[in-house]
Amino acid sequence: MSFRHALVTGANRGLGLEFVRQLLAAGSHVVATCRHPGRATALNTLAGEHPGRLHVLPLDVATPKSQDELARELPLVLGEDGRLDLLVNNAGVLHSGERFGRLGLANLEDSFRTNAAGPLLLVQALAPLLAGGARVANLSSELGSIGATSRFGTPSYNMSKAAQNMATALLAHALRERGIVVVALHPGWVRTDMGGEGASLAPAESAAGLLRAIAGLAPDDSGRFLDWRGRPLPW
Repeated sequence: MSFRHALVTGANRGLGLEFVRQLLAAGSHVVATCRHPGRATALNTLAGEHPGRLHVLPLDVATPKSQDELARELPLVLGEDGRLDLLVNNAGVLHSGERFGRLGLANLEDSFRTNAAGPLLLVQALAPLLAGGARVANLSSELGSIGATSRFGTPSYNMSKAAQNMATALLAHALRERGIVVVALHPGWVRTDMGGEGASLAPAESAAGLLRAIAGLAPDDSGRFLDWRGRPLPW
């Protein structure tokens, strides 16, 4: 399926920026959000290359006020009859260097606010602007899989992604009657600021696989946890 109108959060770099590039190449009208649009050099360059098809708007996904401001501004960008066909919840945070015995509440709170509560509340805020049959892609991680946990590491990230997975399952039920499909997606180990230079996947390869998986979703797939190739992952 094609996406006439798409919104990507955390779009100023890495995988989010690659989503924007590939959606533009496919002909979509894209709204790209990030915390500091004025500093998003690559995004602003793309906007200049695609006048009228890429709009860069501010969003701090962890702040409800910022979400509400985005919800108010979006109709001006999409037009009276415009509705989002795709929402990609890509923005996230990973606190490195956490060790058992030295964990603190600040990292846990920040991770849950950004990685779990943020996407849930953003979907709620933007629900009136989602088209019937739209796709909501929550960028999760295999590190949020309880069933696949094999070591102690990055606890604030892992726990918040597990919570985000529950949010995906709940949103699937909340939006099912409108035919909106909500999924949790693991992008693979991607060479980004978060994934590091040693990661196995280029952002372009991961984004292309994820967009293929999203395009191939059926209504019965809502609430599932899949990897970038569309294969199921354990909760």
